[in-house]
Amino acid sequence: MLDMEKGGIAIIGGGSWATALTKIITSNGHKVHWWMRNTKALDHLKTFRHHPNYLQSVEFDLSKIVFSNDLSFTIREAEIIIIVVPAAYLNETFKDISADNFSGKTVFSAVKGIVPEYNAIPARFLHKSFLIPYENIGIICGPCHAEEVAMERLSYLTIASSDESKAEKMSSILANRYIRTAISDDLFGTELSAVLKNVYALAAGICSGLGYGDNFQSVLISNAVQEIERFIDVVSPVHRDTKTSAYLGDLLVTAYSNFSRNRTFGFMIGKGYSVKNAQLEMNMVAEGYYATKSLTEINLKFQVYMPILEMVNSVIYQGTSPQVAVKILSDKLT
Repeated sequence: MLDMEKGGIAIIGGGSWATALTKIITSNGHKVHWWMRNTKALDHLKTFRHHPNYLQSVEFDLSKIVFSNDLSFTIREAEIIIIVVPAAYLNETFKDISADNFSGKTVFSAVKGIVPEYNAIPARFLHKSFLIPYENIGIICGPCHAEEVAMERLSYLTIASSDESKAEKMSSILANRYIRTAISDDLFGTELSAVLKNVYALAAGICSGLGYGDNFQSVLISNAVQEIERFIDVVSPVHRDTKTSAYLGDLLVTAYSNFSRNRTFGFMIGKGYSVKNAQLEMNMVAEGYYATKSLTEINLKFQVYMPILEMVNSVIYQGTSPQVAVKILSDKLT
């Protein structure tokens, strides 16, 4: 168990994945400093021991949690920071935080998106904005849905860091009877793959909403994993096996699961919802929406062949009819 005398673990965020990670860590016997912006949710948790908005079946041991909406305090009190804020809100959330706040801290991102103001993955945003050395940055990635964590269904996480000892430490913090963990040194590849898979989940949802069946979906996703491999091999050219769970597994669960908010968002678009109405209906952040625009802009530099990304971008941002866009894409798939 982590020695709380030397600093604990901080969870930054108040959504479903932040709630799931807090459940895992506190169930494993560790104390957590839990920050969220929503003071009503904090008060509800303190009184009723469960989150009013996410994973409501999870009941927390309050003796293991220090709640706060003071971000500086929460960061200061912990030696390990786990950030679980949607990527679109990262810049705003940390605008009043200085590099000094993160001095000597180990920071793990459980954010599966891209920071739109900088077209940067969270690891790069943290490094550039707060001067955190890359060896002090790690990634927590799937395949894993928060809802199944709440039900304690067997799930798998990959912990990536260039510092193996830090990945091992986080792995031991998270592992238990229903969470299996593996470690990786592919910090950039795993994080980019986690961003890309949200775009392909949008594509899967769009196609499902249009009525395309399992046969087509299998071809779509097999092409998607090839796009992931092509892109991350150009952006971060190191040896990796994209058939492993951190890459292919995370893509599959996000593209096929009914728990996937990105697939749900895409499904609504395929069914005829406007982008704005789909966002309002969901009332949750679909990371693939922001990632599509950022990745399209990033790829202007790298010029990787990415027809599925191009299809989603044309539908979401250029107003192309989903029927037309997917028909054009279908001629490019193999």
